[in-house]
Amino acid sequence: MKKTLSLLAAGLLLFSGVAFAEEAVLIDFTYLDADKTVEGENGEAPVSYNSRTVMDFSVSAGATFTDNQKNLMKTSLVLPDWEVELNTSARNVTSVGLSTVVAAPVKAEADVPFAGKNVMGVRVIFPEWNSNANAKIVPPFEIPAYEPLGELDENGVRQPLAEGTDKSTFNTAHSENENVNRDFEGTLFEGGYGLVKNVGTIKAISVTTMGMNYPHGLYVMLKDTDNVERRYFMGYLGFDGWRELRWNNPQYISEVRTREIRVYPIYPRGLPFVKFAGFQVTRDASHIGGDFIGYFKDVKIIYDKAILTSDRDIADEDLWGIIGKKESARQNAEMMRFGNKQVDRYLEKAKMSTEEEFTTSLNANSSSNAQKTSGNAAN
Repeated sequence: MKKTLSLLAAGLLLFSGVAFAEEAVLIDFTYLDADKTVEGENGEAPVSYNSRTVMDFSVSAGATFTDNQKNLMKTSLVLPDWEVELNTSARNVTSVGLSTVVAAPVKAEADVPFAGKNVMGVRVIFPEWNSNANAKIVPPFEIPAYEPLGELDENGVRQPLAEGTDKSTFNTAHSENENVNRDFEGTLFEGGYGLVKNVGTIKAISVTTMGMNYPHGLYVMLKDTDNVERRYFMGYLGFDGWRELRWNNPQYISEVRTREIRVYPIYPRGLPFVKFAGFQVTRDASHIGGDFIGYFKDVKIIYDKAILTSDRDIADEDLWGIIGKKESARQNAEMMRFGNKQVDRYLEKAKMSTEEEFTTSLNANSSSNAQKTSGNAAN
């Protein structure tokens, strides 16, 4: 049985004399189309979501909601559900209302490998006066690192995998991308949905984006195992057409003889990870304000493995279960933080007015007067 052998990759590199790095797709927005819909009732709008990334937050809703209401308490990484968070100097009623994320279809005849697919389209309203401003494009919920794989039933409820199921088959839906299946450990958001595990030092990050000649800066935000969020400057968007922007780690040491070698206990250690926390677009006060339009296809990383895997004579985790207990506790904590926020939003949405126009009084009076006139004429 293959179990985790928790030796740093750098320790092995000391013997090989060369440095290895892995490439993986952190998130690919062409995977996030809406492919499931739950119909609403009693005037509630239907809910569309991405089946691979759907999360059910009714577990945090309490007992006061009906089963039908709980069935609508679902969200996912489907692109229209992503959010634009403006900083204080950029936030006003108009900018908050019009800054949004959509699924942007790429023309089928476009000269790119993802022609005919949907990418992330972003609109941000920046101030038109001289003011530094920025906007974060973030997922509708923090991407869980420990959510287990599962299949959706006909009601959109995720069911545990049957014992003996090959988890690797769940990561082959996008097999045309050769980098999508690297280091797949069998959690829901791996494989191009926002999470990569077994990440040591990040060597480089790339973003595939379409420039529109805006002078704004672009950052990628990542969060790690210790819940530390970092942002990486990818460059400026002052170009036209598709381009891969790249950040190279200036502190990455390629020569193994100059690296600091650290040896850690073999068991128990959980796999370190990074997850996608969003983009940040910055607008300098001296640059043009108003509308910003951006398109994003994917984010990739090149990284050193944190640990190596090997066959073990004793199944440590089966015997002690230490990592499983830690990850289960972290998963429960993630779901509670995520669920409470989503329930509050559901309640606020339920209280919102759906009427767009007033019920007119003029037509009703006219109809009444017409009836009176008709009655007087008959007399």
